[in-house]
Amino acid sequence: MSQHLSDAPRSAAAPAADAGHRDWWRDAVIYQVYPRSFADGNGDGMGDLPGVTARLPYLRDLGVDAVWLSPFYASPQADAGYDVADYREVDPMFGDLNDADDLVRTAHALNLRVIVDLVPNHCSDQHEWFKQALRDGPGSALRERFHFRPGKGAGGELPPNDWESIFGGPAWTRTTDPDGTPGEWYLHLFAPEQPDFNWDHPAVHDEFRSVLRFWLDLGTDGFRIDVAHGLVKAAGLPDIGHSEQLSLLGSAPMPYFDQDGVHEIYRGWRRILDEYPGDRIGVAEAWTPTIERAALYLRPDELHQAFNFEYLGTPWDAAALRRVIDKSLAAMGAVGAPATWVLSNHDVTRHTTRFGNPSSALPGGASTGGSLQLREAGDRELGLRRARAATLLMLALPGSAYLYQGEELGLPDVTDLPDEVRQDPSFFRAAGQDGFRDGCRVPIPWSGAEPPYGFGPAGGPSWLPQPATWAELSVEAQTGDPASTLELYRAALALRRELPALGAGRSVQWLDTPEGVLAFRRDGDGDGFLCLVNLTATPVVLTVPGGRPLLASSAQPPATAGPSDQVDGIDVTIAADTAIWWAI
Repeated sequence: MSQHLSDAPRSAAAPAADAGHRDWWRDAVIYQVYPRSFADGNGDGMGDLPGVTARLPYLRDLGVDAVWLSPFYASPQADAGYDVADYREVDPMFGDLNDADDLVRTAHALNLRVIVDLVPNHCSDQHEWFKQALRDGPGSALRERFHFRPGKGAGGELPPNDWESIFGGPAWTRTTDPDGTPGEWYLHLFAPEQPDFNWDHPAVHDEFRSVLRFWLDLGTDGFRIDVAHGLVKAAGLPDIGHSEQLSLLGSAPMPYFDQDGVHEIYRGWRRILDEYPGDRIGVAEAWTPTIERAALYLRPDELHQAFNFEYLGTPWDAAALRRVIDKSLAAMGAVGAPATWVLSNHDVTRHTTRFGNPSSALPGGASTGGSLQLREAGDRELGLRRARAATLLMLALPGSAYLYQGEELGLPDVTDLPDEVRQDPSFFRAAGQDGFRDGCRVPIPWSGAEPPYGFGPAGGPSWLPQPATWAELSVEAQTGDPASTLELYRAALALRRELPALGAGRSVQWLDTPEGVLAFRRDGDGDGFLCLVNLTATPVVLTVPGGRPLLASSAQPPATAGPSDQVDGIDVTIAADTAIWWAI
């Protein structure tokens, strides 16, 4: 099938990404580091901050603008550091504050910015506030900083309401009073080791304003805000009335998520961020019923970005992708914020594996915001081919893109981890998230023929076992191979910096295409750019205006002259599940 793509109206030029320019976050490529799985600096099998610092030149050379670090705070690690015991200390397993300072300084010397995770919805049950609240008993002042409630039933033996934990089971755990008798219950939307803060209490606000300043003073460039939609609960903590409420990734309205009161919190945080030089930013992890609701977090006096989870959950389908791209650009444009694009993170199955499975294999379906966790390897070759194409599509869109460590290596999820090595807390609780997040958290391979593949010293341990087949996926093995996924990412990120048509901006010019094919144009400084994506299982021929190919996600036949009545056209054959960047 051949389709002619005519010239489209030009749009305003967008600046190329540059670590030093103002509003850098509008078109930044931000790389998520999951510290325990990135690089082990001391050989104990656990990634750490010195290991991250040593590998920062790799990220500079990859071509990203900023690094986002998942939590490294002092923590009992009941939920991989998302249970924070002290927000101003580094957990010894990752290093110390000097290591954090060294990481930030080294990153800045390499023109990389650093974003740290902030966990304000809940803390660890080993946080001093919570431990003291338990010691002080019912009615104490510190209990007011959490959600303690008497139980229902004649003896208070039933939870205060019907809310369920995201990790499965009731969202309430009963305490034991200092005299040894059963006591009140406390709320935890996640694990019992993660009590929720009560954001109606002024001391909670004061504490987190102080925490923000602590890390901003150290030099960090912003915060990724965990469960940003969960801080405020509906007044009275009302029952929901049904049991189909479980999913952090869901879209149904819930009395514990996306309450309007969260916005005043972020207005206060924005004022603090704006006090500091260098465009410090706030990024919301906000699972909301609609993209339009997510955009409310990004009004000019609130946060700067929000993760686009609807895009992440969209299946490999041209019509579905076009709809979510249009919705995203429209919603973010309405509040003057950049759209963001993401394909993988530490909570979902890597997209190389998702795209190798039918969307129906995802719990709830990929397009419905299901849990996006699989235990099926799927078609590895198909998944990688689609993942490479999806990357070129994502990086061609206006706004900011997030990469998850290892995706530039084409890593699949490790779906066959033995149950006895799993550490995801939701794996051990019934009816919650599927608990298979460990599959996307396996330490990444750097070099060598055997585990731990340069993650730590040769022959050393890794906290999760790495597959025996990963030698061919290591940074060392892929570097210099023009057909490798790593070199595809390096080339794409270099072009994204160089081409005026790419980066910031809120519009794309869609072109008419056959069913199952996406094509759009972007323009800047007189240069035109096309992104062509064939999401079907067979090759497609498109006739494009004169120009040249810049990059393709898979091997392509040469372009040929177009039909005789289209003297300026060039026929481009796009292989199945392939994307092409084309310069006009």
